[in-house]
Amino acid sequence: MDHKAQPLPAQKTIALVAHDGKKNALIKWCQRHKQELSSHTLYGTGTTGLLIEKEAGLVVNKLLSGPMGGDQQLGAKIAEHDIHMLVFFWDPLSSQPHDPDVKALLRLAAVWNIPVACNEATADMLLASRFMQTPLPRDLPDYEKYLAERTLTL
Repeated sequence: MDHKAQPLPAQKTIALVAHDGKKNALIKWCQRHKQELSSHTLYGTGTTGLLIEKEAGLVVNKLLSGPMGGDQQLGAKIAEHDIHMLVFFWDPLSSQPHDPDVKALLRLAAVWNIPVACNEATADMLLASRFMQTPLPRDLPDYEKYLAERTLTL
């Protein structure tokens, strides 16, 4: 499949997600980075987004709770190029009833080539990157060309 250049914009739309065992860590991370995060558009799954708003004082566009479909809503936004970065503090030591949704979300982030942080150290590195304030060059699969060529052969 061919690829095409499609940079991420300077102002990012960031998805914030955390499993129950990692919500406090994500909230504290958001509190520490409130100034940097406030210059971007934030999305979050239900409870996580509400807690970040309440505890960190950031504006978060809240979707459904993860197990109720919020992870899938974020995945759709990634596929539609509306999410530019995923910060997902997942709990690797706890089993999650919606684990297939979590894996699908991470898979879509990889397919659409967006930065992903699954822990605090990586999230810190992403925020410290010069690309947080400038466009990020990236290549994407050229699905439009693929679909157009496929339509011609049918």
